[in-house]
Amino acid sequence: MLMLTNFSLRRPQYELGQEQALRWLVELHCMAEGSLQGLTEAEQSVFAARYAKLVERCACGPDRISKRGHVTADLGSIDQLGLYDAQRFPHGQGSAARSRVFAQVVNAYFEREYATETQAPSELIHVTCTGYISPSGAQRLVAAKGWGAVTHVTHAYHMGCYAALPAILLAAGQLSAPAALRPANRDRRVDIVHTELCTLHLDPGDHSPEQCVVQSLFADGFVRYSLHEASAGDTGRGLELLAVSERILPDSADSMAWWVGDFGMHMTLSRDVPERIASALRPFVTELFAKGGYNVAEGLRQAAVAIHPGGPKIIDRVCEVLELAPEQVQASRDVLFEYGNMSSATLPHVWQRLLEDDGVKPGTLVLSLAFGPGLTVCGGLFRKR
Repeated sequence: MLMLTNFSLRRPQYELGQEQALRWLVELHCMAEGSLQGLTEAEQSVFAARYAKLVERCACGPDRISKRGHVTADLGSIDQLGLYDAQRFPHGQGSAARSRVFAQVVNAYFEREYATETQAPSELIHVTCTGYISPSGAQRLVAAKGWGAVTHVTHAYHMGCYAALPAILLAAGQLSAPAALRPANRDRRVDIVHTELCTLHLDPGDHSPEQCVVQSLFADGFVRYSLHEASAGDTGRGLELLAVSERILPDSADSMAWWVGDFGMHMTLSRDVPERIASALRPFVTELFAKGGYNVAEGLRQAAVAIHPGGPKIIDRVCEVLELAPEQVQASRDVLFEYGNMSSATLPHVWQRLLEDDGVKPGTLVLSLAFGPGLTVCGGLFRKR
């Protein structure tokens, strides 16, 4: 029996209410356009009014997201800008500066997260799509702790929002590997750690509606959890892994993309993503339940459903297609509302919430769904213990 346990959530240093964040975006874009075009004060006012209307029309509003976490002091303040000093850097500082911030924050996170840890995991999987530095924070941790002989490090990078489920597949494969392929570690535990710093990738000089959506939706998040082998008599709280599936949809490669640019990373998100996912969802979920040994018609009615909340429309469309009751997806809506979209770190936040919810009884099936570039549909079936 493979179990997900030991969830540990850490919030970013700063948080900003969504209403204030949207006002800040308008001011920042106005400053950037003024620098790019040499606008007068009056012309900047005209631009600000026009961009504010775009935000009102396209952005994810405070009724859907209450607040978002971030790792830089820039967000919310026009007077204390560093990375996003749009007067000097209309597109924000370049990828090198953003990478330095990523390295500092992630290295410090690993150090704090494992500060009191005395038992080394046999495997450590670092998941992110928002920054790359070598050696990684995971490698620096293992070196600092002296765990190099007993802990393997694997990097699961650039998969995007659905990466938690492939990371679990990696962890399951490592737990089942022959002894000759494993480190000399008695603790058969794989730690999975997500560090997503989405707010390092704003471009104040890109005023497109698509980027307005992205910049109003994504947030920073950190989470750590473990996959380990448990016996039938194990009384600890966790999610038993039953099945995982993944499918790349045909003719969908341009629907969602995430690539490294000169000024951070850039994401594209087509309007047809919810419909493309919806068209493939029911047969995908039926197959996933069958892999786990369940009939979808019976199992789905009683299941808790952990959807990666890529946005409110994704949750709405999944509910329509699978005919879910509102309470089945409430945890996903709550995480989106309280934290925003934290890329791959989001779904583990939903899992942790379901584990801590006494209203979700032991034995309840948990259907988990996430989506990302490819266009990839990924799903997992769990049972709460």
